[in-house]
Amino acid sequence: MTTLRRICPWLPLLQRSRHRAASRACSLLHTAAPTSIRQQRLSAAAPPPSRAFALSACSSKRKGDTDSGPDVGLTEEDGELLEDSEVETLFQEQAPAGIAGTQHRVFIVQPDVKWGSRKQHLTTAELMMAEAVGLVNTLETWRVVDTIILSTKTPGKKRIFGKGSFQSLTEKIKQTAAISAVFVNVERLSPLSERELEEAWGVKVFDRYSVVLHIFRCNARTKEAKLQISLAEIPLLRSRLKNEFANMDQQGGGARYIGGSGETLFEVQQRLLKEREIKIRSALEKLRRKRHLLRSQRKHKEFPIVSVLGYTNCGKTTLIKALTGDSGLQPRNQLFATLDVTVHAGQLPSRMTVLYVDTIGFLSQLPHKLIDSFSATLEDIKHSDLLIHVRDISHPETVNQKVNVLNVLKNLEIPDRLINSMIEVHNKIDLVDSYQSEEPDTIPISALGELGLDRLKKVVEEEIVNCTGKHILDLKVDLSSSQLSWLYKEATVQDMQVNATDGSAVVKVIISNAAYGRFKKLFPRK
Repeated sequence: MTTLRRICPWLPLLQRSRHRAASRACSLLHTAAPTSIRQQRLSAAAPPPSRAFALSACSSKRKGDTDSGPDVGLTEEDGELLEDSEVETLFQEQAPAGIAGTQHRVFIVQPDVKWGSRKQHLTTAELMMAEAVGLVNTLETWRVVDTIILSTKTPGKKRIFGKGSFQSLTEKIKQTAAISAVFVNVERLSPLSERELEEAWGVKVFDRYSVVLHIFRCNARTKEAKLQISLAEIPLLRSRLKNEFANMDQQGGGARYIGGSGETLFEVQQRLLKEREIKIRSALEKLRRKRHLLRSQRKHKEFPIVSVLGYTNCGKTTLIKALTGDSGLQPRNQLFATLDVTVHAGQLPSRMTVLYVDTIGFLSQLPHKLIDSFSATLEDIKHSDLLIHVRDISHPETVNQKVNVLNVLKNLEIPDRLINSMIEVHNKIDLVDSYQSEEPDTIPISALGELGLDRLKKVVEEEIVNCTGKHILDLKVDLSSSQLSWLYKEATVQDMQVNATDGSAVVKVIISNAAYGRFKKLFPRK
């Protein structure tokens, strides 16, 4: 009976596997039947919308998919984009058990590695614990019950701590009332470690990866964010699958074959997860191409692009709101409040229009798999004209946070030209007593208090002119022609001196090479 109870939760996925077989038969009909007959058969054989996970060769793009954006020239071989309803179904059904929609009273365990390659040199166990508490408090339905910092010589071992420390920790957890979960603040627990800890403590066990993913899940709003989170959750689902079937194997139930198919239940579930992953990656690749098209359109209009990045909750959105005056931006004092890239137009002192890109915040000790899942979003950073690195200079770990941001940029293979020209901004100086920068070429500001913004805009303008190849020119124009209106539209007009006697003017402009070439072609000198 125990084995049967463990199998029951997987039965809906097995039923989807059978529907996929019908889908393959439908694909054969698609290649063999005449068009009219084929359409009738496909309509009859197509699975109902609720079974959105099955990879169906019969499914077709539905009308009214307004979120798909402009046509990017995809061929028929590229397949269809997922609809909002399909993404939502995938997002909700794939939520790892024990995380989504659950209230938890959490006991936090912070390993303190005293020596060795895993020792943290730029931070302390106390500061790492403070960040772990902040992560849990970000979740509305989670509460911290108790915390403990415990020294360890063996952070890579199955139980992380030595025998004596682990025993005392287990006793403390069991003696603390109303604990429903333990958060071990390490980057990633192996499936074996997770299972052993849960068996020893009798409650759910989370690592940093799973907690951060849950925060992402709570903040996801757009199709792209939900797809990226669903992709990042695949490793969690695989871990739980291994744990579940390891227990079943011990009871003699894990090696059963299903319906004579030659596949064990575990193999079926592994295959279904793999097919989900392929489907999500395919949809993300199509969204990546659309994002590339949008970037191309911005480049065509010659708007300089400035990406604003930094450690989570450093004040990026607040800064962009201050630089652009965009009242629609509502910054939140919350970790990972921004998961989607948003673009906001602002003007520099010369009246040049630039586009500020708000990016996802970074965090220390995150696995590469999580960064890879958001690579489509973070790819915008690579295609910027300029980077602004915002630091919360009031944070006790500001140096460590800077190192982590630079490491992420290195892993993303950001071009050297962008790293070398990156502007470093020290934000929240109003929270620091007698602030003095010990680092050269940094710009102190308070985004919330709007201090130091004029200097920042001026530096941004200088860097934009340098890195985009724009020129500051004095052009003589005929006021009776359309030259002046053209320059206002295609360049940045800074100043104008009118000569009333001959109906001309000398216009000072910031103009790109391409626009200047078009100007000379349209208005040749006589």
